[in-house]
Amino acid sequence: MSDLTHIGPDGRARMVDVTDKDSTHRVAVAQGRLKVSPETFRLAVSRDTKKGDPLAISELAGIMGSKKTSDLIPLCHPLPITGVTVDIEPEETASALNVTARVKTTGKTGVEMEALTAVSVACLTLYDMLKAIDKSMVIESIELVEKSGGRSGDFRKADK
Repeated sequence: MSDLTHIGPDGRARMVDVTDKDSTHRVAVAQGRLKVSPETFRLAVSRDTKKGDPLAISELAGIMGSKKTSDLIPLCHPLPITGVTVDIEPEETASALNVTARVKTTGKTGVEMEALTAVSVACLTLYDMLKAIDKSMVIESIELVEKSGGRSGDFRKADK
């Protein structure tokens, strides 16, 4: 339990004190996907639904979600995010919409949670945009794939 930085010596939750940490350039990349039916896939990539362009709206929602991470995750620090990109790439053979978020900051703590939140919000928005056609969609494989900067060093998920 001592390896969990959000748990104090008394076992209670706490926000990690980053006062004495150095500010460094930090980047995190997360990915996830929404599996859909072939019909839903065709509609999504047409970018023309009654609610608008599901890909563009979901990319914007992911960016906005990344900026709200500290409002959603109780022990996350509010961060001065300096850059966010969210890209949704259709994968026709799998009937999937692959979401990638890249978040940057210069600060005392990382942006992994912001990247994961961006992917999650983008996937949820895709679901919302397309649910009238397909309620059996599956959000899956949301994961951190890369991070750089900070005391713990760089991380890159090993290829399977």
